[in-house]
Amino acid sequence: MATAKRFNENGEGQSEVALPDDLFAAAVHEQALYETVNAYLANQRQGTAKTKERGEVAYSNAKLYRQKGTGRARSGSLRSPVRAGGGTIFGPKPRDHRQHLNRKVRRVALRSALSDRANGGAVHVIDDPQLDAPKTKLMAALMENMGLRGKTVLFVINEGQEVLYRSLRNLERVDVLPASQLNAYQVLRSENLVFTESSLQRVTEVFGS
Repeated sequence: MATAKRFNENGEGQSEVALPDDLFAAAVHEQALYETVNAYLANQRQGTAKTKERGEVAYSNAKLYRQKGTGRARSGSLRSPVRAGGGTIFGPKPRDHRQHLNRKVRRVALRSALSDRANGGAVHVIDDPQLDAPKTKLMAALMENMGLRGKTVLFVINEGQEVLYRSLRNLERVDVLPASQLNAYQVLRSENLVFTESSLQRVTEVFGS
């Protein structure tokens, strides 16, 4: 059974909490992780890179000099790819880099990533902070008390916790993500995962079997 250390809203350790086995004690499927991360990064690409071919370069069509008698190599256009400022051969064109993955593969990858972090003792659960206004200083103290200062952290919050999000978003090396948007890439790029109690319940509802 996978477990995580539970902290109160001040970052003081209280006890251990059991994690859902179907999410945090699954076998790590490396191929699913590879495909999911590769697709995630590909889907972030805008695909707007563009170079001009010789027919798109704004130069005259006039022949530079006569064909014979100059002692130079024959040349017909400033647009030639061999000349500075000419067109580009086989340059990039705008295109869609998007890759589609089956839902089952994405779920297997997420469970693999979560299980890997749980096996390494990098999953933490805290009581939902009660904040009336954004308090970045309090969240920085929370990270310090939990021993996570200077480490990359993915902080998973529940939907609607806007004040908590605004308290966390400016912390260095801390990413904040709603529970329903949790994905394998974000889990793998962070050394530690921190769930609020409500966000852990939400993750179990959305991604659990």
